Amino acid sequence: MPPRSDYYQALGVAKNATQDEIKKSYRKLARQYHPDRNPGNDEAEERFKRVQEAYDVLGDPEKRRQYDRGTGPFATAGGPGGFGGFDPGSFTGGLGDIFDFIRTGGGGARTGRARPRPEPGRDLETEVRIGFEQSIEGAQVPLAVPVSAPCPTCHGTGARPGTTPKVCPQCQGRGVEAEGQGLFSISQPCSRCGGAGTVIEDPCPACAGTGARKTVKKYRVSIPAGVRDGSRIRLAGKGEPGRNGGPPGDLYVVTRVSPSPLFKRKGDNLEVEIPLTIPEAIRGATIEVPTLHGTKKLRVPGGTKHGTVQRLRGEGPPKLNGKGRGDIHYRFVIDVPASLSKEQKAAVEELSKVMNGDPRARLFERAGQSAGQSAGG
Repeated sequence: MPPRSDYYQALGVAKNATQDEIKKSYRKLARQYHPDRNPGNDEAEERFKRVQEAYDVLGDPEKRRQYDRGTGPFATAGGPGGFGGFDPGSFTGGLGDIFDFIRTGGGGARTGRARPRPEPGRDLETEVRIGFEQSIEGAQVPLAVPVSAPCPTCHGTGARPGTTPKVCPQCQGRGVEAEGQGLFSISQPCSRCGGAGTVIEDPCPACAGTGARKTVKKYRVSIPAGVRDGSRIRLAGKGEPGRNGGPPGDLYVVTRVSPSPLFKRKGDNLEVEIPLTIPEAIRGATIEVPTLHGTKKLRVPGGTKHGTVQRLRGEGPPKLNGKGRGDIHYRFVIDVPASLSKEQKAAVEELSKVMNGDPRARLFERAGQSAGQSAGG
């Protein structure tokens, strides 16, 4: 883990990073190391706290300027104890108090209420069903998503209207409790208020004290041309709202594409089966084949075998990376009639007299050659 003073390294950003880059990196790391996603992982929990601590400073432009200059609560030289005039030897509080002192610049850190740390909102995922044509051309589709929103009755406080949350009597509003550990005392979130610093004695009846209620938000989602079944579209900031000023989560929209009665999707390409009559396969033909925009003529060479594939380049769906279009693959299937009329049977008989070669003879010839080689060896 990087030194405690290197907040930029903790967030994995450069010192000239923009506020938006800092926020984006914080959201990513906070979700990655959140205790809910890493139960029982002490290292992940410590990293989560480190990321939160770094964002408390770098996420605030004024605190960041002081941090970059090494002034205010971040002064590291010129004063006793190396903390801009703060002398650790004369300080009797716990580690949590020391860090509170550093963040607030001293004065009242031991008795003042700690500001609850921001927490990013949860990501949400939903599905949207679109038609095959919409997946090819792109579309604007309506979407209704159940999300949490501040309770309109208590405006998100969780307390009954006309009342307010009270200062937690156990931690005196600091949000942390201290346990003696040798020379220092170790601070941890208050067991009574969970680190909020306040308790709700008279909960809001509309939200049962949670401060939130379920609602439905409506969006119009732009489906890009060329999406496939199972593609995920990210809508930044459209997930659950963050807590204590934390950023909202993201909304991921998974596309479910209705199958086409004609085309099958194969990666960036499409595939379609084209039946050929026996005469067309033997002598060749020029036939019409379907495309995404009408039909085109395609030359079938004589002697085409069952399963042969031809393709039309650039006639498939748009590629999601924006670099051109895929192809359409035409797979030829020889159409053998299940029954024949009297005239057709006669025509087949005449054809068989002319084309009287045995295509299986080559198999027996190769088998005989293989047996002779074995005997000679």
